[in-house]
Amino acid sequence: MNGIEIRQVFKRYGAVQALSNVNICFGEQKIYGLLGRNGAGKSTLLNVAANRIFADGGEVLVDGERAAENDRALSKLYLMSEKTYYPENMKVGTAFRWAKNFYPEFDEEYARNLAGSFVLNTSSRISALSTGYLSIFKLVMALSVNVPYVLLDEPVLGLDANHRELFYRILLAKYGEKPFTVVLSTHLIEEVASIIEDVVILKEGKVIRNESREELLSKGYTVSGGARAVEDYLRGREVLGVDAIGGLRTAYVLGKPDRSNPELEFSGLDLQKLFIQLTGM
Repeated sequence: MNGIEIRQVFKRYGAVQALSNVNICFGEQKIYGLLGRNGAGKSTLLNVAANRIFADGGEVLVDGERAAENDRALSKLYLMSEKTYYPENMKVGTAFRWAKNFYPEFDEEYARNLAGSFVLNTSSRISALSTGYLSIFKLVMALSVNVPYVLLDEPVLGLDANHRELFYRILLAKYGEKPFTVVLSTHLIEEVASIIEDVVILKEGKVIRNESREELLSKGYTVSGGARAVEDYLRGREVLGVDAIGGLRTAYVLGKPDRSNPELEFSGLDLQKLFIQLTGM
């Protein structure tokens, strides 16, 4: 099978079970949203997939090959993460030239053009970049390596709204020209909701949802109205949660709505609201 297969992977840090028998396949040429609250295991999962952290059990395969200590398999994926693995005094432009040694398809001209779009000075030392421009540098690298699988862990950390919007536009343009697999781990769910095609949600190290965005959103809805009418409606239904403001109630429900009561208003769930309800305490 092609793609990144994560089979029965578990990882423990002391008393904390960071990943618990995780089974996922990130298939070819899709944009995935990897969602979860802080500490859900997202970064651990991506680092295990990229062989930067060793799992306590299970395995990762890339296009059918075991990834652990396998340069051929690992050369097909690139992980952008919080950590920066560059010499302290290396400059941005030097990193672009250096990358070709590790990723033969790295496009230095494209990287320099992207740097210009983001107003990233290629003469700057990487260690001297601000948080936002360090993220921009990492994004430029990730978008220029031209590998089949790109894993992005909190890619827009420190970016202002204009730079975030620019990144999303560039990502979609590149994906449209030559599709590749993107796994986008982020807390900015509203911003990426229209970009991602499939959704993987982690909670306490376990996968609680793994399906297309459309399929996931089709399973739920909101119902709003007076407290009594909403409470009556909810009896016998699968309720994710209820918000109360004065005498009004808004409930988040799984299933198909029954619109027969004119006192109630119905609407679809957006991805962020559904995520909050699914991962709430």
